Amino acid sequence: MACDSADRPLHVGLLSYRTNPYSGGQGVYVRHLASHLQALGHRVTVVSGPPRPELPAGVGLIHLPGLDLYDPANPFRLPRAGELVDPVNLLEWLGVASGGFPEPLTFGLRVARLFAAAPPAFDVLHDNQSLSYGLLRLRRRIPLVATVHHPLSLDRRWAVRAERSPVRKLQRWRWYSCIGMQRRVARRIPHLIAVSQAARRDFAREYRIDPGRMRVIPNGIDTDTFRPLAGVPREPGRILVTHSADIPMKGLAVLLRAIAGIGRPVRLVVVGEFREAGENAHLAAALGLSGRLEIAGRLGREELVRQYARAWAAVVPSLYEGFGFPAGEAMACAVPVVATTAGALPEVVGEAGLLVPPGEAAPLGRALRRLLDDPGAARRLGEAGRERVLRLFSWRRAAADTAAVYREAIRDHRRFRTP
Repeated sequence: MACDSADRPLHVGLLSYRTNPYSGGQGVYVRHLASHLQALGHRVTVVSGPPRPELPAGVGLIHLPGLDLYDPANPFRLPRAGELVDPVNLLEWLGVASGGFPEPLTFGLRVARLFAAAPPAFDVLHDNQSLSYGLLRLRRRIPLVATVHHPLSLDRRWAVRAERSPVRKLQRWRWYSCIGMQRRVARRIPHLIAVSQAARRDFAREYRIDPGRMRVIPNGIDTDTFRPLAGVPREPGRILVTHSADIPMKGLAVLLRAIAGIGRPVRLVVVGEFREAGENAHLAAALGLSGRLEIAGRLGREELVRQYARAWAAVVPSLYEGFGFPAGEAMACAVPVVATTAGALPEVVGEAGLLVPPGEAAPLGRALRRLLDDPGAARRLGEAGRERVLRLFSWRRAAADTAAVYREAIRDHRRFRTP
């Protein structure tokens, strides 16, 4: 490793076991952090699991594909016998076959194997919350930093609570089998970044880590992409909710109940996963909302921006968010936002939106009625949201602060290795 100086460009290895660049906070994080680190003069190579990411020009890629048994385009894929000769592939298959989610573990083991075979010449490794045992094989060899978005133990808690069947509860518990590993590994990584004050507080509590060990660096929002669109009129009564997964913690069931009791003509546009045979679909039918739902599915960024431009309001009904990209992106588009007070959402929304308690349909419905009935208030909140995002959530600032953590990690690693 070359001698460090305050202005020497770094070669960063950015690790991410799942890197969809357009949906899910972790994939968005990798794309934009890599781009803005590069803009600051650093060299970035993303070491990625599936799917193969789309990265800015000039950002390098080492793809560690694994078995990719969760590919929605091939849901019935089974590994070939030749693939299972690899012990890491076999471990991944056994984890999936037993109802677990082994990708964070097996991705980290593949990274460790990569370094054992032909170590890339990185100045620092930055893990995007795989928190895999494989990282512990590397921490004496190279400076190591990890970002934590939120503790998966909260996802597990909400998922288990939502199930009535004891068997389904056990299945949900098994799915989050990587939590114990992540808890143990996080305690042994010397430099941790949390994306919000809430993420730091809750990660420290859930994983029993000193919060003083975590540096808070808020995510940025891509305000060049997420912006108001001239000439696209807002449609009265059009309410937008966007989420990356159709899971209980995203609070869609609460929103459906709020819409059913709102007493106003509305159309709810759902961007993201919405299983036609899932519980939310059954609930919508039971509440008589099927004709008022528009399922947009997964959208590209520009089409999502057009959806925001048409929306009268955006809702983030989550029961927990480690940061809250949907809130920030809606605000950047000058859409008035109703969000819950769960997790980091108050940090993102502040006074530029309406905040309601998580999990309660009645307050959510009242907040939506206020925006539907008062166009002036809706417009003012939208403008305030755009201003807040421009002022507080810059990817360039996030990248600069992250690079400062890299330099701390490099200095500490050198001291550790010096006799």
